[in-house]
Amino acid sequence: MSYPLIQGVVQQAGKIILGKERQIRLALACLLASGHLLIEDLPGVGKTTLAQVLAKLLGLNFHRIQFTSDMLPADIIGVSVYERESSTFKFHAGPIFSQLILADEVNRATPRTQSALLEAMEEHQVTTEGETRRLPEPFFVVATQNPSHLVGTFPLPESQLDRFLMRIELGYPDRDAERTLLQGADRRDMIAGLDACLAPGDLMDLQALVKTVHAAAPLLDYIQALVEHSRRSPEYATGLSPRAALALLHASRAWALIEGRDKVLPEDVQAVLPGVAGHRLRPVHDGARVSSVDKAGGLIAAVPIP
Repeated sequence: MSYPLIQGVVQQAGKIILGKERQIRLALACLLASGHLLIEDLPGVGKTTLAQVLAKLLGLNFHRIQFTSDMLPADIIGVSVYERESSTFKFHAGPIFSQLILADEVNRATPRTQSALLEAMEEHQVTTEGETRRLPEPFFVVATQNPSHLVGTFPLPESQLDRFLMRIELGYPDRDAERTLLQGADRRDMIAGLDACLAPGDLMDLQALVKTVHAAAPLLDYIQALVEHSRRSPEYATGLSPRAALALLHASRAWALIEGRDKVLPEDVQAVLPGVAGHRLRPVHDGARVSSVDKAGGLIAAVPIP
């Protein structure tokens, strides 16, 4: 079973985001699982570029919001403006009313502004001035953030982090990929020349297909064992929540679909576990930064496959 549309997205994105096929597949799995994506890394490694490439290839209406310390919630959601001609207030929608939102450097905004995203991410709607307004479908938030040790950042609270189905890191390119980048065309020009591989309707069909990917009872046992170990282990201050367990299942189904299968294998769970669990697990001894891969590796090593 193969899905040319999905493979086309991966291949086209790989021509711009060089040497990062695994991260591209994880990001695509997150969106196919109807989740929001957080990309955390140092400035300049391609976080914003990846979000722009995905929006273009998936054929989504795209809006970039640059978060700053003086931004207000109304700058994201919108505001009502009094119109003298009609003597009424008219709502002017903010940039959040798009299919894919790039919340660029989201942790440079204050917690009050960050919280403006919570209802949108969870309910796909926003409430302002007593009125609830639906957001377009499909709706995704792809947020980028700089590491918390950089100047001018406000750490995302756990409640907000938990709204992101996955968090991934890009890292530096390898030597060959960086040489190709130095010798190649400007990435912005390449993005402008991209054609959409999917229409929004195709994407929603694939999201529905993800839900039909079979997860056998032993596979569910494996996910539960991973979650239960995270809760009992003395290495973690907090374990994985039921929401995290569901996120792991949804992401595993999407990864299996990208791999061309109609059933989930334990290898699919292990592939997405760092992205799903890394930002939700907090080690007891967190004086030194522990990577998502190391956190997930500890779980995978400790829990046998049924």
